[in-house]
Amino acid sequence: SHKRWSLAPLVIADDNKLKGTEQTSNEGGEGVRDEIEDELYPPKNFAMVYQGVFRSAYPTKKNFDFLRKLRLKSVVYLCQEDYSRQVMQFYEQNNVTVYGHGVSGNKEPFVEISEDQIYGALQVLLDVNHHPVLIHCNQGKHRTGSLVGCLRAMNHWSMAAIFEEYRRFAGSKARRADMQFIELFHRKFPQVKTNPKFHPPWFLG
Repeated sequence: SHKRWSLAPLVIADDNKLKGTEQTSNEGGEGVRDEIEDELYPPKNFAMVYQGVFRSAYPTKKNFDFLRKLRLKSVVYLCQEDYSRQVMQFYEQNNVTVYGHGVSGNKEPFVEISEDQIYGALQVLLDVNHHPVLIHCNQGKHRTGSLVGCLRAMNHWSMAAIFEEYRRFAGSKARRADMQFIELFHRKFPQVKTNPKFHPPWFLG
């Protein structure tokens, strides 16, 4: 099972408010208009997994304008800690539903990610009603990488390709236990309970 918070009505910022405009004049009195697009900052380790599915590290206020552009419907949150009030307010203002699947992470030798939490998260990812959706943990490496690896396994990726992607995000912090978890999941190839009617077009089933 997973915790779910249903949040407040959608507030979408006018795109024009995300742009800065400067009006200057030269000595001859001619107006020169320079429209400057505000810089957008994605969260660390941000990437698209599939159409409508994104991954990242924990977002901060600096990332809000970027995330607003994604028009997220849902977030799959993999940390056990509560969200900061600032991030929760951002989700409330943008009508984002948060699915809390707090997992402890595969810190060797004894702590294992909960399969039930992974199954619950996969149910969200495999239902287009929740898209666009962002997956994140603290750093966007281990727990997020494990969930993405399981999603790739369900979509018939090879283990070599899954591990290459996992290492690309985890870098020198790659954990053998995470990769073992993904491999065991791949071998079992469990049937996550989903409604085929709502499967995303990229899911091979």
